[in-house]
Amino acid sequence: MKNIFRIFAVVVILTALTVPTAKAGNDVRRGTAGASELLLNPWARSTGWGGVNIANVRGLDAMFGNVAGLAFVGSIEASYTNTMLYGGKTGLSSGAAVNAFGLGVRVFDAGVLGIYVMTMSFGDIDVTTFDSPEAGVNGTFAPSYMNINVAYAHSFTRSIHGGVNLKVVTESTDNVTASGFGIDAGIQYVTGENDQLKFGISLKNWGPSMKFDGTGLSLQMIGTGGNNFTVQTRAAEMELPTCLNIGLSYDFLFEKWDQRLTVAAAFTSNAFLRDNYTLGLEYSLLKMFQLRCGYIFQPGLWDNDAATANNGFCGGASVDIPFAKDGKTGLTIDYSYRTAAPLKGTHAIGASFRF
Repeated sequence: MKNIFRIFAVVVILTALTVPTAKAGNDVRRGTAGASELLLNPWARSTGWGGVNIANVRGLDAMFGNVAGLAFVGSIEASYTNTMLYGGKTGLSSGAAVNAFGLGVRVFDAGVLGIYVMTMSFGDIDVTTFDSPEAGVNGTFAPSYMNINVAYAHSFTRSIHGGVNLKVVTESTDNVTASGFGIDAGIQYVTGENDQLKFGISLKNWGPSMKFDGTGLSLQMIGTGGNNFTVQTRAAEMELPTCLNIGLSYDFLFEKWDQRLTVAAAFTSNAFLRDNYTLGLEYSLLKMFQLRCGYIFQPGLWDNDAATANNGFCGGASVDIPFAKDGKTGLTIDYSYRTAAPLKGTHAIGASFRF
């Protein structure tokens, strides 16, 4: 088993250090990737401090940030989160919403199998054409995004955990569709007398290019001889938004009222966007109440030149309701808020059941 881990760790680290780094310095390529929804964290617990918990993420949230953390699922865990993106129906995105559902099951003493589905909708959008540009005349269409993830995480030792996530991505309207395939991989290392020091690294969205296809890319034309013919437009290929995440966290533990203060930091190297630097804090009381906050910095943010809206301050809270004295069975309610200037803020609320 140790040999398997060594091979797994070497593959993850070497791939992480070579693939994103080769592209991250190319300003011309930034903003050209497809399937950018793969960079949207759908889980309320981890977005409450900006997804900084690369090193210490646990449970189904880990399937987005660092799949190695899936190995900490107890027996069965199920989660659902709804995100009102950039203000939801009152925001600039006209009803943009993200829904995520996940299920994790321990299948071996040291192995957990997980699956989660994320869907993204934008509400109804008016159809306009070159000949009829008026809104409300030609009906509406409703784009939708979905990605399906299947993951496996394994605890190789008490301190070392790793995982792999396979994902299928689809983007569609009524007459145009694109699909793709990607892989995530991650490792976590835990050390200290009370497991208070944690380190994590994950590589996300590595896979082949995808492109749009469908009847919406065709155009009916009339030739000089009066004959009708169809012209098919070839869509350009889009690469997945590959990124490398590196995180570190430390727990300050206090015996009175079972308090914990976690300090975390993370660095994200984006192949097609500017890099992100994140700092976060999480306070826990009696293992039942948690408050968290974070700050995501991107070069250009303070000069009003940020390349994405998911920057700045974020905060969140969780309430854990145990159903048994051992705490292994219970319900957790999570909430988070993220600033998204110049758009309206993003709210997320979710619930997790563990058995």
